Amino acid sequence: MSDHHSPYKSKGGIQRIFSAIGYSYKGLKAAVRYEAAFRQELALAIVLTPCAIWLGRNTGEVILLIGVVLLVLVVELLNSAIEALADAISLDSHPLLGRAKDLGSAAVFVAFAAAFLVWMSLIILRMTHG
Repeated sequence: MSDHHSPYKSKGGIQRIFSAIGYSYKGLKAAVRYEAAFRQELALAIVLTPCAIWLGRNTGEVILLIGVVLLVLVVELLNSAIEALADAISLDSHPLLGRAKDLGSAAVFVAFAAAFLVWMSLIILRMTHG
């Protein structure tokens, strides 16, 4: 293990917070610009958020509905990061890079499945119990 510290790591303090916000903004901007899946999921989130406010019967349900939608966005961002890193390592076919991309894709699928189950459960509850 090396004792050398990365020059890219921040030192701390209030400047670290501002730097982190800047990096986050750059990441979100890159996701919107380069990732079609993220743009589609973001559009879905924009549509579903007001629906969550209408569908949820209490604050907990609204938070749950919006939370699972945000979970999909978070997992998509991580998947996109894995794909970008894998492509930066090599554009050639490699079984481990392919597995990493497949695992990232599977994570998005699982997040979507969780969101679907939560939304469908609450929709069905709303339809059957008024």
